[in-house]
Amino acid sequence: MSEDGSGPDIFSCQRCGDCCKGYGGAFVTADDIHALSGYLGIDPLVLEKNYCRQSGRRPVLGQNENGYCIFWDGLCTIHAVKPRMCRQWPFIEGMVVDIRNWRAAGESCPGIRTDLSDETVKAIIKKKLSEAVA
Repeated sequence: MSEDGSGPDIFSCQRCGDCCKGYGGAFVTADDIHALSGYLGIDPLVLEKNYCRQSGRRPVLGQNENGYCIFWDGLCTIHAVKPRMCRQWPFIEGMVVDIRNWRAAGESCPGIRTDLSDETVKAIIKKKLSEAVA
């Protein structure tokens, strides 16, 4: 059981960086951009222009040629102010929408448990998501 008694621990970050690599990138909100630009000491517009790219209508953090986030250098160099999407990983809505996303993420993320039932995983993710909103 987890420390708060809410169920089994289904994720334990191994600091491997696998979540910082791959297709899509991390979406950033206006609050994320403000926090990042303050942390880096640059104008928010400069941050968006030089460190983000557009995915549809939303900015995402850019990636290096190796596929990793531009802020990954063996560890997250913006950990203190990392975007909401990164802070919440892997407890994101897409995991509840289709539990196969959890299973697929578990194939590359050594911290994700995939040995529990779909119902257990969904319940825990939903609880984590509701706590993040509160």
